[in-house]
Amino acid sequence: MVEGNRIGPRSAIVAGAGVVGLSVAWFLQERGVEVTVVDRVGVAAGASWGNAGYLAPGLTIPLNEPHILRYGVQALLKPTAAVRIPLTTDPALWRFLTRFALNCRRSSWTRAVRANLALSEKCFEAYDLLVSNGVDAPVTEAPVVALFATSHDAERHVAELQRFQDAGQPVSVTELYGAALREQVPLASDAVTAGVCVNGQRFVDAARFVPALGRSVVERGATLQTAEVITVLAATDGVSVELRGGSALSADVAVIATGAWLPRLVSRWVRVPVQAGRGYSFTVPVDRPVSGPIHLPGARVACTPLNATLRVTGTMELRDPDAPASPAQADAIAESARPLLDGVRWEQRSEVWVGPRPLSPDGRPLVGRVAASGIYVAGAHGMWGMTHGPATGWLLADYITTGKQPAALKEFEPTR
Repeated sequence: MVEGNRIGPRSAIVAGAGVVGLSVAWFLQERGVEVTVVDRVGVAAGASWGNAGYLAPGLTIPLNEPHILRYGVQALLKPTAAVRIPLTTDPALWRFLTRFALNCRRSSWTRAVRANLALSEKCFEAYDLLVSNGVDAPVTEAPVVALFATSHDAERHVAELQRFQDAGQPVSVTELYGAALREQVPLASDAVTAGVCVNGQRFVDAARFVPALGRSVVERGATLQTAEVITVLAATDGVSVELRGGSALSADVAVIATGAWLPRLVSRWVRVPVQAGRGYSFTVPVDRPVSGPIHLPGARVACTPLNATLRVTGTMELRDPDAPASPAQADAIAESARPLLDGVRWEQRSEVWVGPRPLSPDGRPLVGRVAASGIYVAGAHGMWGMTHGPATGWLLADYITTGKQPAALKEFEPTR
């Protein structure tokens, strides 16, 4: 890499093969950079496989809403709560919770909404670029319909979306009742009296899309290596990435995009705590067709149609990303969703999965350079990695190859 009359990097190592890391790799390739992707397990091994697959800028509400604090006591006392905070002495978890609580202010939440708007605005265009240039997986346009037992609950949801819009994110909604509601969501049970349709959204099967993105990256010339990255270091001319077992890789730049495992590699530069918010999902057969995503805000459950099945996703479990899965969490998700949905064969659920979503305490991801020698970070998108991952890859690739930080990334400084 030459400074002065600057020549961009010719080679890059991307640590992490989830949707964010692979998107960075793909867009770097668009700019002529030779890429090696390293992941300790393989493509989509973290939060990028069994998630809901929503591409829904109209729902990317940051988690640090002021009212979220009222769920804290419930989460501590109820093991199967939708938001689960285990009783533990882990100092890292309590540091995160302290910072999170301090950021549960209207001003901090509004700042996150306005910052994330830059990623939401590029979401669909980024996906269109991927699909039109070789990523062989469908992206489906459909509204996301939220279901409610009472019209009062629906009105509260509309008010929440209005606050989100007032903070800067455009949202188009249609309220649904009676026959119109049943026509839109044939699985809605008799307990459902109202729906709120968030228009103009999309969805993917994440378990199909992210592997397709990985194949595209490899077909375009990248090397995909299965190994655990131990550390990333500045070298004499570029960077050195050390792998477990003693081997090392070198390149002009490195991007650390390891999701909930980010702290293990970036703690020397990044003081913002990143916490794993583990989500669970499973797949169930359905008796009636589903044309688009179903959102159950009261149960904190998201459902996505996959052919003749439904992927059901829920829970925010603040635990170590490598902790074993809890079967009780999948049971709790099913029981919370069951009253609102008919024609779902809950007893036939399969593909039970848990994946750790990387959370930041202020609702803003960590995207940018952390060392002058060419080490970058991309992650901590919370529940919206699928929505914002490709846009992040696009913007970060611009930064890496031009040396000029896009204005959209200024609010995501990892060293803030």
